[in-house]
Amino acid sequence: MSKHELNEEPQPSANPSVVGRFLDMPNDSIFKTFAVAILLCLICSFFVSMSATVLKPLQIANKELDKRKNILAVAGIPFTNETINQAFDQIDSRVVDLETGEYTEVVNAETFDQLSASKDPEYSVDVASEIDIATIGSRSRYAVVYQINDANGDLEKLVLPVRGYGLWGTLYGFIALHADMQTAAGLKFYEHKETPGLGAKVDNLDWQAQWDGKKAIDSNGLVTVSLIKGLVAPGDPDAAKKIDGLSGATLTSNGVNNLVHYWLGDHAFGPFLNKLRNSRG
Repeated sequence: MSKHELNEEPQPSANPSVVGRFLDMPNDSIFKTFAVAILLCLICSFFVSMSATVLKPLQIANKELDKRKNILAVAGIPFTNETINQAFDQIDSRVVDLETGEYTEVVNAETFDQLSASKDPEYSVDVASEIDIATIGSRSRYAVVYQINDANGDLEKLVLPVRGYGLWGTLYGFIALHADMQTAAGLKFYEHKETPGLGAKVDNLDWQAQWDGKKAIDSNGLVTVSLIKGLVAPGDPDAAKKIDGLSGATLTSNGVNNLVHYWLGDHAFGPFLNKLRNSRG
């Protein structure tokens, strides 16, 4: 072998591929470092997006299941994780036009999202500041209500969606009424940001139990139930209209009080409840 052949270095191909040139770059090359980082980001983004797409139906199903659990709980209907859907079959979901207080079929009760609709100009109305005691800003024109009928098909309880601002954010929940459309059957929140040990006492089962049997609305349609400061005295003649306040959480107590008064009042479910009550004699 000649000396010339021993000293000859391999020559790069005339038309190296882009990948080949990229791989031949030094590992400490700034371009190569950024390119690898961008490639990894794109790959991770792809898998995150794909996961979100694949899991979305499951997330929607779980959200619906959780909503059903809360509606059943506030209505006092027993269920287990295995019998949720079966128990919910006895509930009739219907849409109410909050402007007229009448049932409507303008939207589908099974698919209508009241919270999303409250942000859509086509389906919402702004709540004037002087009547916005729940601090919601706007509300949907329509609401889905949940009727529980007895064995004879007569209305036994009614569950209404409610929301309003507490101390740190909006409380979302359901309030249930007995067949007279005046007596409360329960109140339960499924989402809130209240302080643990204070405002979060809205999750306390003993506190929630107080609502069943309270006179929420009088014969004239006025909302009468209210949270008080402190505990309701056993001998208080107005005890049927009072709920223990949340100790150390005045603003949360005020928020709960305001949202109940708003949603049961004239500017929300009030007209509907009055018509329903009058139609039942």
